[in-house]
Amino acid sequence: MDEDLSELRSDGGSKPSNVDNDGNLGDIQFTDPTTEKSQNVDDPDENPTAKPGIPEGIELDTPGYSIRSEMNDIDTPDDKTWFMELDEAVIQEDRCIQCGTCVAACPSDSIGIGDDDLPKLVKMCTGCSLCWDFCPRGGLRYERQWKITGGDDNVSGAGDPITEFSAKVTDDWREHSQDGGVVTSILIHLLEAGEIDGALIATESDEEPWKAESFLATSREELIENAGSFYNQTMAIGNLDIDQWKDQLPDKDPEDLSLALVGTPCEIEGIRALQDFAWDYQSHEEGVRAIDYTIALMCTKNFNYEKLIGEQLAEKRDIQPEEIGKLDVLDGELRVYDHGGELVFSESIKNFHDAALKGCDECADFTGYCADLTVGSVGSPDEYSSVIIRTETGLTAWNVTEPDLEYEDLYNRSAIGRLQSWDKDNAFSSLERPFDPDAPRFIEYTDHAESYGTERNPHEADH
Repeated sequence: MDEDLSELRSDGGSKPSNVDNDGNLGDIQFTDPTTEKSQNVDDPDENPTAKPGIPEGIELDTPGYSIRSEMNDIDTPDDKTWFMELDEAVIQEDRCIQCGTCVAACPSDSIGIGDDDLPKLVKMCTGCSLCWDFCPRGGLRYERQWKITGGDDNVSGAGDPITEFSAKVTDDWREHSQDGGVVTSILIHLLEAGEIDGALIATESDEEPWKAESFLATSREELIENAGSFYNQTMAIGNLDIDQWKDQLPDKDPEDLSLALVGTPCEIEGIRALQDFAWDYQSHEEGVRAIDYTIALMCTKNFNYEKLIGEQLAEKRDIQPEEIGKLDVLDGELRVYDHGGELVFSESIKNFHDAALKGCDECADFTGYCADLTVGSVGSPDEYSSVIIRTETGLTAWNVTEPDLEYEDLYNRSAIGRLQSWDKDNAFSSLERPFDPDAPRFIEYTDHAESYGTERNPHEADH
């Protein structure tokens, strides 16, 4: 240890700025922080957790399906059905009814909802076939689902329900509801009886008047505030991710949650089919299993929001969305009321056919055969709702609500039967495939393609 230490040299590391050549420590000096160069986490207008997006002007060349063959030389099994088939046969053909079943069915969360309110592939498809199988305009033979859910009597006429009523709510809030206000009343009573923790319903968009969006109501006040009907779909089944609603729901094990779903008949067909199978639906799994009560709204068709509210009413008839207090389809007419409840416009619903979802033409399920209860205006006097109770679960919902309703036996059952028959005739003239309640529940894509003339393997076209 007697070597000259003065000959020692640095190993290349940096020297602290406050240490001289003799190793003496000097005054510490701090460099002023750089400003306006990084994200200000204290600024409420900035989100420090936001991921950076694609730079403006940059277009990504996203690989198509062919990348699979470049990654491996494994042949694709013939029985796989991809989202590309669903896209080709349903979405691109303008047959999508915007129920959202395909979103919930995907076990890899690869399907989302696009800005156009249509299903959209957001991650690579695995070809599991479930989105196709459960689509009521694709692989789900919905008339078979009726029979599985409600028995042989669901195939003809208006079905064979447990019981039927014409009913209305007597509370003051009913004036803002649709018809007799029965749907809202049932949900309130189920909630207050502890039968459900919430109800997936429709609410009005904050940005676009009279555009419906999915909403989980968990209080009497929220249910009353959102009473009434909208005439566009909300992709309801695609909004069953419990995490989306965790701030509204009680703090309990998701397996113990109980929810009600209000939707069109096709949405009820979708949720019933999903619940019949023990597959894992990824983020939607808990929501799908939590639906214990289903209420179908009588429906002959639904509408595209932009075409109905924007084009048909605002542009062609000068009825602006902000002027509308209530919309109703009654006695074959589309009726518009102002905020004071006065009728300001009525016209045959036939004149709005171009605004309807084209996939609705193929539906023969006016009365919601798969639901626990069906509610609508057909068959009852003004200010009353027609209520069809189809299951023991539906009877439970009726029994907790009935003491606070004014009701009588269904006023005009034949009116419902006539409209159901009309709806079926219309569906049979539009449906390209055979209508067969005894055939297998799921339709092979190749069979669909043969009936509709759809491209057989669109995924091979590097979709």
